[in-house]
Amino acid sequence: MDTMIDFLLNFRGPTPYLIIFSVLMACGLGLPIPEDIALFVAGVISYYGLTNVWTMIAICFVGVLLGDSIIFILGATYGKKLTKKWFFHKILSEARLQVVQTKFHEKGNKLIFAARFMPGFRAPIFFSAGTLHLPFRVFLFYDGTAALLSVPAIVGAVYY
Repeated sequence: MDTMIDFLLNFRGPTPYLIIFSVLMACGLGLPIPEDIALFVAGVISYYGLTNVWTMIAICFVGVLLGDSIIFILGATYGKKLTKKWFFHKILSEARLQVVQTKFHEKGNKLIFAARFMPGFRAPIFFSAGTLHLPFRVFLFYDGTAALLSVPAIVGAVYY
C-alpha cells in the first residue's frame, strides 16, 4: 500500500483519479487486490490534496459498481457453462443447482448487500448471482445501496 501511495503522490491532475478507477475496474476483472486498499489509497491521496475527496468518492463509487457488474456479467455469461464441467457438475448436480437458485432468488438480495462488506467473498457471490440469473436490476440496486454506504465511509474515514 505504501508503494501505491508513494507512486500516486507524484502525479497531478486527472491521473490519480484514472489510476484509482483503473485499479477498481481491474479488481472486478480478478486482480487479487482487495478493493478496500484502493479506497484507502483514494482517501490518503485526497488527504494530501492531490484530489478532491468528493470527486474521488464519486469515481470510486462508479469504479466499484462497474467492477462488480463485470463479475456479475461474467457469471451470467459463463457460469452455466462452468457448472456443466465434470468437476463442478459432480459438486453441484442439476437438482442442487435448482434448489440453490430458488433460495438465491428468495434471499439473494440480502446476500448481495452483505457481500459488499465481506472482502474475499464478494467476487464468488457476485459471480454466483450472475450464474443463477438473479435479475441485474436487483443486483445493481442492492450492491449499489451497500456501496453507497461503504465507499464514502472508507474514503471519507481515511480522508478525515
